[in-house]
Amino acid sequence: MLDGLEPEQWSTPTLCEGWTVRHVAAHITHSASGKPRLLFELLRSGFRINAMIYRVAVQDNRSPAELTAALRAMRGSRKRPPGTAELDPLMDVLVHTQDIAVPLGIDRPMPVDAAAAAAERVWTMGFPFQAQRRFRGVQLAATDADFQAGEGRRVEAPIRDILMALVGRPAVAIDVA
Repeated sequence: MLDGLEPEQWSTPTLCEGWTVRHVAAHITHSASGKPRLLFELLRSGFRINAMIYRVAVQDNRSPAELTAALRAMRGSRKRPPGTAELDPLMDVLVHTQDIAVPLGIDRPMPVDAAAAAAERVWTMGFPFQAQRRFRGVQLAATDADFQAGEGRRVEAPIRDILMALVGRPAVAIDVA
């Protein structure tokens, strides 16, 4: 998806507020690197994980070609940052792909089984998304995958929309009112 972007598209704002396409691409390469340097950066950020993630992504000065090469090199990698669960990189890639694709007007289908697994992970993980608290009183049910979570008024939507809502993307709205 990123290989075909024009240079100006790398500066496009994404669904991650304050992040450009380039920032998100850089973040994905860092989050899957498993490098101990990220622990140092977290300490340097006063253990404010979101501030650390943003700073590291913004300071990454690799070119678009270097970022896409790094992303391609990650295919099949099982590396992940210390303290993260096995499903976290899957969730990260699924969500951040949409973070980039939606603002660029690129239709990038989300594999429904993978999205259901990622949604289950987000639902049960607590920090940083607090999905159970934010969707208290609502039962979310995917119309296209085997996913159901919560108790209360039933809300049905495609799993892509549920996953994006669970991680707090405001541009993806599901009617929970």
